[in-house]
Amino acid sequence: MNRIAIHIVDDDADVRDGLAWLFDSRGYHAATWSGGDAFLHGIGKLAPDWDHAVVLMDIRMEPLSGLATFERLQQMGCPWPVLFLTGHGDVGMAVAAVKNGAWDFLEKPFQDNLLVDRIEQALAAASAQRATDLQTQRLRAALASLSQREREVLAELIRGHYNKTIADHLGITQRTVEFHRANIFNKLGVQSAIELAHQLGRLGALPGTSGESTE
Repeated sequence: MNRIAIHIVDDDADVRDGLAWLFDSRGYHAATWSGGDAFLHGIGKLAPDWDHAVVLMDIRMEPLSGLATFERLQQMGCPWPVLFLTGHGDVGMAVAAVKNGAWDFLEKPFQDNLLVDRIEQALAAASAQRATDLQTQRLRAALASLSQREREVLAELIRGHYNKTIADHLGITQRTVEFHRANIFNKLGVQSAIELAHQLGRLGALPGTSGESTE
């Protein structure tokens, strides 16, 4: 069974069915929800493993509006892009929603091809963001697995120091530095110090170097 790629949230059954048919005809698996409450309840069990999908939601729904549903979705930490369907009188609200993190909005009536294009763009962005998040999680886990001595060697490597300098600073042999360096590269999945610096730069911080040696 294909994974759900598109969540359609609209309290108008005709609109839901029409959109589901449109995306099914384009090869996408869509789930339909009759309102914000049903949607939030249905997806709540997924947190925090959201996978990737997009949400296509009417901005004017009862009893929970599209904007209120969006706010609850953000509070849940859901990373899915949200596209609002809005009437002319709701454009101001839709623009405000985009400024607060919504992906986009489309005014009714809309062209099918334009809607599909926007959804595909949002899906591509969601997929790329998920890949980045998974890589960041893997890198953080790898850093957490380093021994204290490996962290000390890592900090020296990031400063651009050679093995001999690192050995002198830490009071260990060059051979031991090479051993730790190989372990660090293997754990973090990198082939060079430049790649190592690039990967760590994505985290926005370097690992700490304080603490007692475990060697």
